[in-house]
Amino acid sequence: DAGSSVEEMEFNWDEYLEDTGATAAPHGSFKHVDTSLQNGFAPGMKLEVAVKSDQNTYWVATIITTCGQLLLLRYDGYGEDRKADFWCDILTADLHPIGWCQQNKKILKVPEGIKDKIPDQEEFLQRVLKGACSAPANLLEGLHRGKNPLDLIAPGSRLELQNIRDSLEAWIVNVVENVGGRLKLRYEGLEDLDKFDQWLFYLDPFLHQVGWAAQHGYSLQPPLAIRSLRSEADWQEILKKVKEEEEESTVPTDLFKDKPVIGVHSFSEGMKLEAVDPMAPFVISPATVLKVYNDKYFLVEMDDLRPERAAGQRYVCHVNSAGIFPVQWSLKNGLHLSPPPGYPGQDFDWADYLKQCGAEAAPQSCFPLLTSDHGFKENMKLEAVNPVDPEEVCIATVTKLKDSYLWLQLEGSKKPVPECIVSVESMNIFPVGWCETNGYQLRPPRKAIVNKQKKIAVVQPEKQILSSRTVHDGLKNQELNSSDSVVINGKYCCPKIYFNHRCFSGPYLNKGRIAELPQSVGPGNCVLVLKEVLTLLINAAYKPSRVLRELQLDEEAAWHGHGETLKAKYKGKSYRATVEVVRTADRVAEFCRKTCIKLECCPNLFGPQMVLDKCSENCSVLTKTKYTHYYGKRKNKRIGRPPGGHSNMEVAMKKPNKRRKRRKHFFVHKKKRSSTSVDNTPAGSPQGSGAEDEDDQDESELSHSLAQDRDKRKRKLRTFSFSDDENKPPSPKDIKMEVAEKLQLDSNPLEWSVADVVRFLKSTDCAPLARIFLDQEIDGQALLLLTLPTVQECMDLKLGPAIKLCHHIERVKLAFYQQFAN
Repeated sequence: DAGSSVEEMEFNWDEYLEDTGATAAPHGSFKHVDTSLQNGFAPGMKLEVAVKSDQNTYWVATIITTCGQLLLLRYDGYGEDRKADFWCDILTADLHPIGWCQQNKKILKVPEGIKDKIPDQEEFLQRVLKGACSAPANLLEGLHRGKNPLDLIAPGSRLELQNIRDSLEAWIVNVVENVGGRLKLRYEGLEDLDKFDQWLFYLDPFLHQVGWAAQHGYSLQPPLAIRSLRSEADWQEILKKVKEEEEESTVPTDLFKDKPVIGVHSFSEGMKLEAVDPMAPFVISPATVLKVYNDKYFLVEMDDLRPERAAGQRYVCHVNSAGIFPVQWSLKNGLHLSPPPGYPGQDFDWADYLKQCGAEAAPQSCFPLLTSDHGFKENMKLEAVNPVDPEEVCIATVTKLKDSYLWLQLEGSKKPVPECIVSVESMNIFPVGWCETNGYQLRPPRKAIVNKQKKIAVVQPEKQILSSRTVHDGLKNQELNSSDSVVINGKYCCPKIYFNHRCFSGPYLNKGRIAELPQSVGPGNCVLVLKEVLTLLINAAYKPSRVLRELQLDEEAAWHGHGETLKAKYKGKSYRATVEVVRTADRVAEFCRKTCIKLECCPNLFGPQMVLDKCSENCSVLTKTKYTHYYGKRKNKRIGRPPGGHSNMEVAMKKPNKRRKRRKHFFVHKKKRSSTSVDNTPAGSPQGSGAEDEDDQDESELSHSLAQDRDKRKRKLRTFSFSDDENKPPSPKDIKMEVAEKLQLDSNPLEWSVADVVRFLKSTDCAPLARIFLDQEIDGQALLLLTLPTVQECMDLKLGPAIKLCHHIERVKLAFYQQFAN
């Protein structure tokens, strides 16, 4: 559904690990993934490389390291000297395998830098090339040049797959999809029938290149499960066609060089053991060696004592197969052994069972030694294939470890799955981030589980388009369906908190994102509702980390509430801070108002009161410039900001004659509201940051708007009305200082070049910032358009230096009004 798709899109491993306090399983523990990432070239391999100074000659070089399709090389003769190491791109560089120069009559010549070290070239080459490993020719030349070997298993490639259910016969399979080496395979001859598709990692010991069966004396026969779908003649025709097309769909044999080697086993028919059924790896049960094919393969059957049973679950094993254990292994490790179906009673005893069956237990020597040196630990997270539906890769948590086996709890699968038992060497487990790296959909955890404690109702505005906010509907439904819903009338019950998106949003909050927030949050537990409100506000900011810093509990302040840890993400970094939240309903209104003051927005932007038509604070006349100007003048206490002051400016202003043009939002698209939702913010009051909301103006429009700001500024000091008693207007001393700093300009700043702007800044106490203006090519017109949020956002300045800089920009603007605007 729409909600789950949003959750899938938004899942982030870093945030999830942070939220759960878990760690990711180390990448080095997934050897099959490490192998798949190798590009076919290894340090120590040698090749012949064109000499840079003389492109007609070549010399032998050794691979120092590899990085994707790049090789770091060192000419032989430099020894341990790294100064002449150089990088080469396999796709573009003139690289060849050892012996290529001799075959193509090209010249091998010592480079100039090491001529003195190699008096006898022939003797030197004989010595360094004796026993040397050449880089693979197929990866340096032809169609495969520069490709990751794994990419050579393209859709349409053919392989041979042994039938692991009941015999050793093999059949041709087509590669339908290759996801980082995990292959979706379809039996040849089934065309579009996907019912029998299988997912296997390319290094699976039962998967081989075409021709393997013939080489090892096995017959090519379709498995019993599909044999009846075609006549024998049809199957033979399919086989004939495959052999004719063999060259086109062949996968290079080099790819399989890292496959696990199958050793010799010592099992005999009739031996008993403990086993996990690979098709349902949830329990350990007794099993029997049903048949021994040869010294490498044997057939295991899960025991089933029911009289009416058909053949039990069977599968082919080799000595290193996962999920086979000696008798009593479960008992020794304190694990439950599930009795076979039809066994009388639940207390299974191996001695009685062996006696009853007249069988012997497979000796310990038949089984490989299990290791516990693998890097996995309890509660670690990874990605794992769902054994019930191999299409799904889920988040998995290690719940238990025994020797080299993991018990995994899968999260987010479409249908609940019991804990799975897998080997640490399984090729169906992957490190955190594997799906994202390979462009495959990871099943995310269910959000409902994470938000279960949040007993908060969220009301959506009317006619609001479905979006990522659908996530909040989950909270709403959860509240309605919850049997233990909160008591609405209570000391600790928070009323609805409304987001009044038409109110002035201040310099930190993005007006477009505020408009996309739910109409209200709550009612519910005070701490939970207010935490949700603050989280939404942080995410609606231009710089979430900045808003989090503004809300952070001041160490000097008295402790009156409940500390909650909130998080913000900005430019790939995560931030945490403790924020004070009130716990009782009677303090919610005051809390919301004070938080608005901290964020320099209208005190009614959010709170228990819904603003219908006109805000009681008359905030529609406010502009960011005026807020910036007032807040910038006050004495800084903490991180360049006061501990919660606010002013509500009521200014009698004429409507501008010309509406200023608005640039379209590139990042935030406002949702459609009902027709009664009219934005009270005037056209001349920009609400966004520089990048998102700056106005495109010609010179006359700029002069007009700046002159208008000048008029407002002249009236400002006598039109302040303060909504909070603790706030005081700027002192006369401040005003005198401002007058004393009046600037006289020799030329119109609209005509300043970048050099003129830099020259002006160097004459101020912001001289160190001049370099930024030079790099960003800010001329006079751009200078006059700069605002505090733009300066902070685009120049990445702290508040103190940003305010100082803006003060000088304001001086230029004022001088411009007085000297040139008319």
